[in-house]
Amino acid sequence: MKTLKSLAIVAILMTALISCGGGTSKQPANAEGFAAIEKEIKSKFGEDAYYTDLTITYNKSIGNIIGVTVTKDPSSLKMGQWNSTQGTWKQNQEISLEVPQGTKAEDFMFQLDDKINLSILGELAEKASGQLITEKNIENPTLYMAFVKFPKNGDISKTEYTVMLKPENGGTTFTFRHGINDNSIKMNN
Repeated sequence: MKTLKSLAIVAILMTALISCGGGTSKQPANAEGFAAIEKEIKSKFGEDAYYTDLTITYNKSIGNIIGVTVTKDPSSLKMGQWNSTQGTWKQNQEISLEVPQGTKAEDFMFQLDDKINLSILGELAEKASGQLITEKNIENPTLYMAFVKFPKNGDISKTEYTVMLKPENGGTTFTFRHGINDNSIKMNN
């Protein structure tokens, strides 16, 4: 009887943990939520992985979809395109890179560290949402897409964080950009 009661308590606790957890697909579009997504990405690909693309897309029915083009070994000139949907990672494609002679592949890639990180992208999403509420009188703007735009020439100082938001029930998509060395937010719509 005591074992059955213990099993029932464990089952209830596990159900509560699973329903509350949500993982990366349920993280909000803010600094804390995007920091959790970064932690998951680093857990999957390693602290020292290199990226050429990193995108978070929001779908109302399934949550966040995370897309990365990543390698652990830039000198191999091979990268994988991966997506995470509802917490499940799947590789879509393998890519072979070509880089100009006399350069290294990592010169055209970025790492998630102090210079480039997802909490800054989340902060931009928070500020952009506030700006839409205040300036455009849009209630509940939702994330459409957020990404790190790394320049093809590898000049890290030209890296941009981009967030695209739209009204909760659809409509115009508003794009916000923030340079890595620039605290101003530029809005296009």
